[in-house]
Amino acid sequence: MQGPAEGRARRLFGGRAGALGDLAASPYRADRDRIASSPFFARLGGVTQVVSPGGSGLLVHNRLTHSIKVAQVGRAIAERLTAGPQAGLLERLGGCDPDVVEAAALAHDLGHPPFGHLGERVLDRLARRQLGLPDGFEGNAQSYRIVTSTEIRKTATIGLDLTAAVRAAMLKYPWTRRGHPDPHPRLLDPPPRGAAAPPDEPDSGSAKFGAYDTEAADLRQAREPFAGRIADWQQTVEASVMDTADDIAYAIHDVEDFHRVGVLQQGVVATELTGWQRDAGQLRHLTDAALLGSRRRPGAAIERLRRQVHRKDAWISDDDAFAAAVEHVRTELVDGLLAAPFDGSLEAEQYVAGFSARWTRRLVDAVTGTADPGTRSGHVRLGVAQWHEVQVLKLVHHRFVLERPDLALHQRGQARLLATLVEALYAWLRDPDESDRLPQRLHDLVELGEAELHPRTPDRIARAQARATVDFVAALTDGQAGALLDALSGRSGALWTDAFVL
Repeated sequence: MQGPAEGRARRLFGGRAGALGDLAASPYRADRDRIASSPFFARLGGVTQVVSPGGSGLLVHNRLTHSIKVAQVGRAIAERLTAGPQAGLLERLGGCDPDVVEAAALAHDLGHPPFGHLGERVLDRLARRQLGLPDGFEGNAQSYRIVTSTEIRKTATIGLDLTAAVRAAMLKYPWTRRGHPDPHPRLLDPPPRGAAAPPDEPDSGSAKFGAYDTEAADLRQAREPFAGRIADWQQTVEASVMDTADDIAYAIHDVEDFHRVGVLQQGVVATELTGWQRDAGQLRHLTDAALLGSRRRPGAAIERLRRQVHRKDAWISDDDAFAAAVEHVRTELVDGLLAAPFDGSLEAEQYVAGFSARWTRRLVDAVTGTADPGTRSGHVRLGVAQWHEVQVLKLVHHRFVLERPDLALHQRGQARLLATLVEALYAWLRDPDESDRLPQRLHDLVELGEAELHPRTPDRIARAQARATVDFVAALTDGQAGALLDALSGRSGALWTDAFVL
């Protein structure tokens, strides 16, 4: 008789990971090891998480350390859930293997370009508006593109040849920009998180998506085993665990980073949180326009968050839970972590480690499974109290870090750097007199782009060259992007060492 493990193996190995007799050597662990030993993963050590490590003056998280921590948190969640009373529910939904979650977490940011989310926005704008790529650029879709196997010149392959289960677990947004699945989730009311179009571009398709059209068939194949178990737009359980772990790591470790570098100051955070607690009644009676016009008023940002939570996430929003979350974050941050500046001492390091460990355990212990989630939730989610706490932590990060003018100044320079680099590389690629001197990787990426497109695709060569340019730039580290632009601009005198990025 076939046991649950063998049944799952038949469904999810996809014929790539060996016979059932090799179950002791888990194919999912092989996936994890393949990801961790790949050059795509190593590159993340040079890619910005929120601020560039080179510009912070102190050690902050990069995409590599962030991915490792997401994997740690994701595995802790998966092990806790599969050892608890909801294990049967999760198995009926398709399973929750800690190795799958860990592998997907390690791989989920492989496609993030130089300079983090800023680079993602810049590349998407350039890809769609200047290079004519309908799918544009999206970091999650780029990660999926990296791990899928595609032939080049009928022999060489790129990709990591991962099992279907791990590929499905990477899909935080299991749809393409516009076409798959049908009907598209952006048409749901309300749409899933990320599925709606950006407010300023209502006809551009989903803001977030998991695969380009070129990888849509692979997306369908990876999710085939889950048909009839979960909705065709819903995350698998393992993807839901990974996504929740990503939220937890982001909320905690980014606050930790900006305390370390002295950006988060006790006074301004205290003023905002206590201002809302003191004036919540008055703030609640302001119109949205009046509230927006009171940006500098203490508590106004918290009140805007409360309204946003009600508007977007009515399935979980609760005013009492929101107020309790503000108080808990105030106690932990204002009276705790931020009470003394970080001075690099052993005592300060221990305090930060204790804060991180305490919050991680609190949030991991609050994760539960559900058989019937709403469209804005997954089959795995945080408890009501902790969900609200994460929203408040994210608000602190956005309000007191991402909205800073000095960060904006730095990021505008990075955006210009990326835009100039893409334009210069694309022009080089399109120059008929230079075709024999292009980097071999660019040649390979153009061939890959041509092979993916139907022979009758309009402007097929130009589109393949455009995608090759974007793929090439997205695979650089922050430092490599700057060095390559210096070389292309004639500012570098290191002739032979510039080749390291080519």
